[in-house]
Amino acid sequence: MSSRTDRSVNVTDGELFKPLLVLSAPIVASQVLNVGYNLADTFWVGRLGGDAIAALSYSWAVVFLMISVGGGLTVAGTVLIAQHKGAGNTARASHVAGQTLSFVTIVAVAFAAVGYLLTPWLMRMVGADPGGDAYGFAVGYTRIMFVGIAFMFWFFIFDALSRGWGDTRTPLYLMVVSVALNVVIDPILILGFEGNPLFSWLGLTELESTLYAATGFTGWGVDGAAVATIFSRGVAAVIGLSLLFSGRVGLDPSLSDLRLKRRTVRKILDIGAPIATEQGLRAFGITVLTAVIAIAGTEAVAAYGIVTRLSSLLFMPALGLARGTETVVGQNLGADQVDRAKRAVKLSSMVITGVFVLVVAAAYPHAEAIAGIFIESGTPNADLVIEYAAAYVVIAGPSYVFLGVFQIMLGGLRGSGSTTAAMVLSVQELWVWRIPIALVAVLGFEMGVVGVWYAVAVSFVASAIVTGVWVLRGTWTEGVVEREVGPPVPGD
Repeated sequence: MSSRTDRSVNVTDGELFKPLLVLSAPIVASQVLNVGYNLADTFWVGRLGGDAIAALSYSWAVVFLMISVGGGLTVAGTVLIAQHKGAGNTARASHVAGQTLSFVTIVAVAFAAVGYLLTPWLMRMVGADPGGDAYGFAVGYTRIMFVGIAFMFWFFIFDALSRGWGDTRTPLYLMVVSVALNVVIDPILILGFEGNPLFSWLGLTELESTLYAATGFTGWGVDGAAVATIFSRGVAAVIGLSLLFSGRVGLDPSLSDLRLKRRTVRKILDIGAPIATEQGLRAFGITVLTAVIAIAGTEAVAAYGIVTRLSSLLFMPALGLARGTETVVGQNLGADQVDRAKRAVKLSSMVITGVFVLVVAAAYPHAEAIAGIFIESGTPNADLVIEYAAAYVVIAGPSYVFLGVFQIMLGGLRGSGSTTAAMVLSVQELWVWRIPIALVAVLGFEMGVVGVWYAVAVSFVASAIVTGVWVLRGTWTEGVVEREVGPPVPGD
């Protein structure tokens, strides 16, 4: 194993602030790049018409749930590897890497088989009309995504394992490769070599004619977007796993580590299952909240679409810092440095508070202008949509300071292995506070979508306070790994 290619960050000794930011910044960048997949698909599929765009919306409800569950399970690898590395046990960290890869791959194959068969039913469940073109497009797209789910999960696994080791740069580099590849092949696989605007923009119409004459390829339509995503994710996944088994990223799993051991799998499930459940419940909760907002009218739903985009952009720094905090907490608890783990949570909370105070202060005076960026001025009822979206910035904006701290504390809990507590505290924000208050505001007080905005603000503040009280109890700092030394024993 070459130390020259091990890009992991030392977070258990010396200064804490700088390594915390060095760990988190690539995660934020990866999240921004991840948006590139969706933007590229939406842009080029949009050339096929409204039914094609609707198909992506129907499919995404199912795909997002699938990704959420798979991503939740991989976090177990992050936590266990971080704590084993902190404890100085590289052999066990590598063993966990192999076990996580095998177990999540089996889950992916099961998802693929069941999902492929149930796709028509699932599309009807999310509202697609079986008699419409959008339904057919959505079924084809979703089935391809299910067939290639293993490639997506493999990249998630590599990302999670590397993050636990303390290397967030290598997954970022692979994400750059993957997104760039997707952007290049998306228009070709979707539209083919006949009338493709990409070639016109690049001044390559003659090349386009030559390629069409040689292949006759007219594109795969919506299915092409799914193939492009799976292929580009697959390339990154294969490169990542090659680096993993070569030992060049620090971990060095062997083929024997791929043979599942009951005790290790149980540990992965103990940590990962609550996170997967949490992600599933949150994905379902967002669907319910959208239905509540729909009661307030089409303009309310359009405004919610705008604020969702804004929220996603704001959420990225908090998510990146929270995931960096997971690693720092995990490694320091593994090294039996409880005070340093607690300090990481406090430091991250201070950083995200400062970031959100500045962002909200800058956005507050320009709420309507910011909302107007996301909607054409000539769109019917555009003024009302902008008014609703601007009201969100004014009402819910300040509460993002609490949301940021809330996410950091959840990251600390997950890094310690307290994933059941993190699940309950995360889910309460949506199901105990946001959705019930929104229902009362819309149906009981007839406040419309503005009532939902107040529900969002209250949920962020209340959930942060509840989580803060739990964190201050201090019981979350009890590590989840045993501090044995040496490689795992047979049957472990």
